[in-house]
Amino acid sequence: MKKRILLVHSRSGPPLDFALPRLAARAEIHVLAFQPLPAGTEEYCASVIPAHERRLKGDELVDAIVEAAGQVGADALCGLSEYTVVPVALAADRLGLPGPGRGAASSRDKRLMRAAWAKAGVPQPAYRTVASAADLRQAFRELRPPLLLKSAWGAGSTAQLVISSEEQIGPAWEEATSVMRTADATNVLMLEVPGAENDFLAEEIIPGTTRSWWEDGSGYGDYLSVEGIVVEGVYHPVCITSRLPTIPPFMELCNIAPCELPVRLQRAIESVARAAVDALGLRTCGTHTEIKLMEDGGLALVESAARFGGATILAQIEHVYGLDLVGMLADALLGLPAGPPDSMLTQHDAKGAASTLSLLATNAAGDPWSKDLVWDSRVVDWQSLVTPGTSIETAPGLTIPDGTPMPKYEPSGGKMGLGGVLYMTSADSGTLVHDAYAVLNGLEDALAQGWHERTAPVIPEGNGGLST
Repeated sequence: MKKRILLVHSRSGPPLDFALPRLAARAEIHVLAFQPLPAGTEEYCASVIPAHERRLKGDELVDAIVEAAGQVGADALCGLSEYTVVPVALAADRLGLPGPGRGAASSRDKRLMRAAWAKAGVPQPAYRTVASAADLRQAFRELRPPLLLKSAWGAGSTAQLVISSEEQIGPAWEEATSVMRTADATNVLMLEVPGAENDFLAEEIIPGTTRSWWEDGSGYGDYLSVEGIVVEGVYHPVCITSRLPTIPPFMELCNIAPCELPVRLQRAIESVARAAVDALGLRTCGTHTEIKLMEDGGLALVESAARFGGATILAQIEHVYGLDLVGMLADALLGLPAGPPDSMLTQHDAKGAASTLSLLATNAAGDPWSKDLVWDSRVVDWQSLVTPGTSIETAPGLTIPDGTPMPKYEPSGGKMGLGGVLYMTSADSGTLVHDAYAVLNGLEDALAQGWHERTAPVIPEGNGGLST
């Protein structure tokens, strides 16, 4: 009899049109859907339990997962979203099934994460936990400004603000907490714990630099991430994905695989990522560990999640390295041999290159578009923006529909300003860096030109002027 997996589906994480076929190749898939499934994905599901009208939190959310698992006779639980990590871990523990384990809480709540890393001596910025404007004011006096205010439960750079003076503290606190309440109420993100909209950290800003890491003019940013998987408590780093520089305050624009850093530098990054993941005490789950590059080969941890990287990172890894990480995790959750790589893969193991590019109404420097435009992928002359041989497409399940106004980018809004995700492949990473900048800096004009050409009146042939 085929094994059964209950997938707990919410916002964020890898797109279901990518993940579901790979899960369905391993087991019979049942879905507890806290978000509607994208069109065309239900064919991979034996059943779908709709739950998107239920705004459950805390124990009620865990109870709902346990109940659904019993209803379908699940042999394993799986959550690919940031917002399902903790409730799925708690439900799996209650049912005696493999899962992220108790360490999941430390991978989700950044206050617990920072405490675990401080205990383990993992390099990270100085910080304070804050739950009020008064706490933030105290942190401002104790730490070295400017400070980064960030939600303990946020994702996608939502509700992040840089505070440089005491005068900014009151307005910044009001704005950040308001953004979190709005994001939760409008289902842009899912706060799975009651009262989480007021849980924040204030951190010293990590002095990142590409010096001693990347050559001048490389186009790369001063941070990256290590993608991996934990199987029965053993961490297996899979590969590093590089980044373009963020835009203010720290919004991600693009990640690229493979990483082209010298292998000796990648091994140093791998070692720090291992210490960070091990300190969280995870059992069986994907991992996505973000690290800042510093002067003289220094490194500092940004955060580490007990789930795979979102957007199209898994598609990148599959394209470049031939690894199906979704299937690997499914095997591990079902108690089967997962077959993770023996050591972290580098550019010498790669075939081609792939990248995820954020669809934002800004250029590569973070300057907002000057025009209010309606998104339509069909009117853009994509090949005019990229190098011959580069492919570029939208990720349908992660991108606003054609005909939708492009969201305005507000620095504190994070992913609320995200229009979607573009996926690019090419022969090598250097080409993708060039093309990513070309798309980011040229998309506004290309979209405007496409609309102009579509709506321009057609003048009948032979009637080029006005008749008198």
